[in-house]
Amino acid sequence: MLSTGDFTHPAWFAEIKEKLTPAGNGVFKLKDSPVNFILSVEISTIYKKGDKTRKIHHIIFMPDLEAAEKFRQRLGSIGNIKSDGRPILGLDSRSLLEITLESGKGAFIIPAHIWTPWFSVLGSKSGFDSIEECYEDLSDHIFALETGLSSDPEMNWRVSGLDKYRLVSNSDLHSPAKMAREATIFDTKPDYFSMMHALKTGDGYIGTLEFFPEEGKYHMDGHRKCDVCMVPSETIKHKGICPVCGKPLTIGVLHRVDELADRPEKGFKPPATAGKVYSLIPLQEILAEIMKVGIGSKKVDTAYENLIQKLGPELSILMDVPVSDISKAYSPVLGEAISRLRAGKVIRHSGFDGEYGVIKLFEKDELVKKTV
Repeated sequence: MLSTGDFTHPAWFAEIKEKLTPAGNGVFKLKDSPVNFILSVEISTIYKKGDKTRKIHHIIFMPDLEAAEKFRQRLGSIGNIKSDGRPILGLDSRSLLEITLESGKGAFIIPAHIWTPWFSVLGSKSGFDSIEECYEDLSDHIFALETGLSSDPEMNWRVSGLDKYRLVSNSDLHSPAKMAREATIFDTKPDYFSMMHALKTGDGYIGTLEFFPEEGKYHMDGHRKCDVCMVPSETIKHKGICPVCGKPLTIGVLHRVDELADRPEKGFKPPATAGKVYSLIPLQEILAEIMKVGIGSKKVDTAYENLIQKLGPELSILMDVPVSDISKAYSPVLGEAISRLRAGKVIRHSGFDGEYGVIKLFEKDELVKKTV
């Protein structure tokens, strides 16, 4: 199941109506394709509240074209929805939620990448300290939260105020290769209302596919220009100031979770809403590491396509295919890499201040000794 994204944009909405066929229960199909779509858009709201500028991103889902059109008309009367697929509006988050709910039965909002320093509901730069502060008297209509690349469910479970929400993960599908690098797993009928019911009740909600959070570009604190990366305790020691240039550090997701957490990092029971968590590295990244070439190289592409043809879909290779089969199909080194991935035995170099982190499966000298 994919979402359309950007349905508020006039040209894209026209293409959605032209290319997709309603299949019932909030689902749309591309002609002669097994892929299912639901209607979605990300909205950026920027506004003043409590003597602070708030910048929040929200993912909006609509059950049908009529509701989407009503939503588009409402937003078009408030701001510019023609210049960007993700409109930027001077609209309070509560008001956006109210407009969403009034657009059609089954319309809902999921706050996007909730910990990102800028543009998120709990972000260190322009967010709130709770979901209730943001959406006020309508906050009961929020039932799911998107964790984002720089946090994983375990980090979110440290904040008891988030216990009542299902956690989802999504891929910002800028290219086909990014598809399902993060995703939410359901065991339901493949339709809009069944998935919404699963997120509300847990019935049919299985869990998420995740990045390792250290790979996210705002995991740690830091200042990219000065190549300064700090854990929260170091940042506190330096009073939030870069020791190289004297400017404020960008406070990352781990630090922000620490600020709002009322549970320790380890040793607590996950909330009743928790799902299974599968932390993965994209297969092309693994191949690039063991080949010692760039992820976009022809060598990686060829190996990737060969593996898919021999062993099946990428997620099956990463999660289910026996390691012995992977070793036979390509090399024992790839089999070892997948084995380490499944065990969570990875080497983590954290991202900070907009710089992506790097997750590795081998130390440099290990690959010298191994035959790929």
